[in-house]
Amino acid sequence: MSAVQVLVSLGSYGAELALRVGQAELARIAAAAGADGIEYRGELQRGVADELAEQAAVAQAHGLAVVWSSPEGIWATDGALDGAALERAFTTAQALGASRVKMSLGAYTPDRALDGLLPWLQRDGMELVVENDQTAAAGTLPLLQDFFGRLAALGCHVPMTFDMGNWCWTGEDPLAAARILGAQVGYIHCKGVQRLPGKWVAVPLEDSAAPWRGVLRHLPTNVPRAIEFPLQGDDLVQVTRRHLALLRSAEQTA
Repeated sequence: MSAVQVLVSLGSYGAELALRVGQAELARIAAAAGADGIEYRGELQRGVADELAEQAAVAQAHGLAVVWSSPEGIWATDGALDGAALERAFTTAQALGASRVKMSLGAYTPDRALDGLLPWLQRDGMELVVENDQTAAAGTLPLLQDFFGRLAALGCHVPMTFDMGNWCWTGEDPLAAARILGAQVGYIHCKGVQRLPGKWVAVPLEDSAAPWRGVLRHLPTNVPRAIEFPLQGDDLVQVTRRHLALLRSAEQTA
């Protein structure tokens, strides 16, 4: 295991493959490549019998750290704290043996009370981590600054999942965000980006139009990193191994 955990977000293998073979099989690929952990994705669950049990067993058999990524937001569209979504996320994470539950803010607005969230910050040994997603509702710097700042005023801390690519979708500078939010970060989604006509797309780090090494220099060096860009090729184990090695070498140069 490397000094810093390097994981694979299993959506990196593509939704088509994940839905066809199941995320447990993708976790086996990541393990064979030498990943320290995996991120199971809620939107890629197939809903088949014993799916969670198989996924938990694969992770345990290979000694993989597990992050559960919920597709639901912490705040519902009516502006209320979504306790049901939080309950679903933590219940699923517990079944998987996950140590982290990753969610976005959802429909958070700065005038929302945060007291109801406090019991969820640590539950049954699992840590809630909040991600900047690709939406204006939950992924902009001012909104995230407000959320983390108001929690700090309550004497509480929630680690951030810093997705280095998602800032491009919200029209913001990932370097500026890293400088401002770096101390808050407890988990990093490593994603390269390129601009196509009318849209941004995720690409491997070495193909990125954004300064990913510069971003890493402003983020903590001792928190887990996850591959969150397309992993494609005839030999997925070898492809994954190569990108894991790049991120591990970046530990020394970031």
